[in-house]
Amino acid sequence: MTDRESRSAQLLWGDRTRAPRGPKPSLSVDRIVAEGIELADLEGLEALSMQRLATELGAGTMSLYRYVPSKDDLIALMLDAAMGAPPQVDEGVGWRGALEACARSCAAVFERHPWVLSLAARPRTMGPNEVAYVEAALAALSGTGLSSAEMIDTVVLLNGFVRGVAPFLAAERDTDRRLIDMELIAAHGRRENYPTVAAVLGELGGRRHRNADDSFEYGLRRILDGVAARIDAP
Repeated sequence: MTDRESRSAQLLWGDRTRAPRGPKPSLSVDRIVAEGIELADLEGLEALSMQRLATELGAGTMSLYRYVPSKDDLIALMLDAAMGAPPQVDEGVGWRGALEACARSCAAVFERHPWVLSLAARPRTMGPNEVAYVEAALAALSGTGLSSAEMIDTVVLLNGFVRGVAPFLAAERDTDRRLIDMELIAAHGRRENYPTVAAVLGELGGRRHRNADDSFEYGLRRILDGVAARIDAP
């Protein structure tokens, strides 16, 4: 591990309550991270810079580096903080209920913090909250009879579903936007190229017959039905 990677890991996993050397600090890592999250939520991750963040905090730009060595480190901390801890579920819900809770919680994070989605797909060192999600999912699957490889693969599959469907759910909630605009397609004389799409959307009145949450739940149930079939297989 390089010195740079070691510093990043220390920020994610070490004790951040210790004040940096020098005069009594006026800031804290948690406050800087919280302000960064708020800025990214309002204006997107592209608006984030150490200079802008320092302005919002009423501090000098260089003073931030006493707490967070780089913007990349800040973003890693923001990602883990935005994820938060996994949901606490009753033992009685079983493996399926626990995985449903984790999936819904992740989807809610992506809805609250859209900028998290692109970061979650990047190679990185996971922080405590992200690993806690993996722990919760694997703990739910332990005792089901799945092998360790199958347990990991199930978590990856579920994670991929939530990440993959998140942009479509966001677009579907935007009532002014249609992913497939048949009126536009017809206006360009291309309707006959997509007869099945036109027929299905026509039957649905041109829009989806269910809201975004229903679509998410449908996909989640079908995936877990497959996992249940594997668990119940001889």
